[in-house]
Amino acid sequence: MIKAYVLVVANPGATKAVYAALSEVKGVTACHEVMGPYDIVAEIDVEDLADVPPILSDHIRTIPGVESTTSLVTFPE
Repeated sequence: MIKAYVLVVANPGATKAVYAALSEVKGVTACHEVMGPYDIVAEIDVEDLADVPPILSDHIRTIPGVESTTSLVTFPE
């Protein structure tokens, strides 16, 4: 199992809507609104590393209100 954390910057005023949309994305297992340079941290669990890029490009970065993302992929345990 591959785990990744996606740090999301949302447009001002869009954080709640982005959070709700992220919660519905297949592979996203948890979302947290946070304070700091990022607005939301989403946790992704997938079977293979190759599954991460399509989730990012096709499902997360296309959410209205997402300004930018930074991805952190964990080392396999």
